[in-house]
Amino acid sequence: MRRRMLPRLPVLFGALIVLLWVLCAVLAPWLAPFDPLHSLQPLVPPLSDAGAGRMFWLGTDMLGRDILSRLIFGARAVIVWAGFATATAYVIGIAGGLVAGFYRGHADRLLSFLANVVLSFPVLVLYILIITKVGASGFNIVLAVTFASAPAIFRIVRALALDLRERDFVLAAISQGETPLRIMVLDMLPNAAGPLIVDACLRLGYTTITIGVLGFLGLGLPPPTPDWGGMVNEGRPLAFAFPHLILFPCIAISSLMLGLSLLADGLRDGEQRPLKSTGTNLP
Repeated sequence: MRRRMLPRLPVLFGALIVLLWVLCAVLAPWLAPFDPLHSLQPLVPPLSDAGAGRMFWLGTDMLGRDILSRLIFGARAVIVWAGFATATAYVIGIAGGLVAGFYRGHADRLLSFLANVVLSFPVLVLYILIITKVGASGFNIVLAVTFASAPAIFRIVRALALDLRERDFVLAAISQGETPLRIMVLDMLPNAAGPLIVDACLRLGYTTITIGVLGFLGLGLPPPTPDWGGMVNEGRPLAFAFPHLILFPCIAISSLMLGLSLLADGLRDGEQRPLKSTGTNLP
């Protein structure tokens, strides 16, 4: 029993971290002690260190705003936009991958060519080019992440769809005259869901880091929106004198990424266990 529980502990720890940040995002108006956009200079001087007073657990930034409140509201911004961007990329990538894997031929070659063209660019450079062209905003971040991530998702789905296309249940559905859309959505997609869910957890973590990097470069969510990467960028000039300005936002980004990675590892292990016992699922 103990040996069985040990591999689950990292997964439970990762799920707990993700759950805590999700709760922070959902309950931000009630958990945050202060308004994240409001300066508290009459109560506390700016750039107060962590623990400066009982009410300011993580200190304040250069404008006298409470860092803890900005971290809590920053969780809402990061999780909402990262989740939205990842979901949009998956919708486009799954649609293209299923079409390419089911129809094959010219459709496969055309879609694969377009995906390879996008994937030939360095991802970070592609993000920067798109954001600098269309401007920094939440929806433009979604656009950039979708454009850069959908081709990689397309390739995963295409590989799964090419394998599923030759399975007996798909061939039987084709022989029975079912429509291609029905076959792709109701027969092929559910059988490809396991690997995609694992990849989605990892990709959500990568998107979180991407939003943090764009915020650090000044290309993320526009100020004064609480943004973990933007908080690091704002505190960077004073990092040596006041390390709490960048320390806590970096911990927030790293912890969410760690939680998603541990959760993805657990889901991957769960996907592999049935394969060894039945041999009927996807390889």
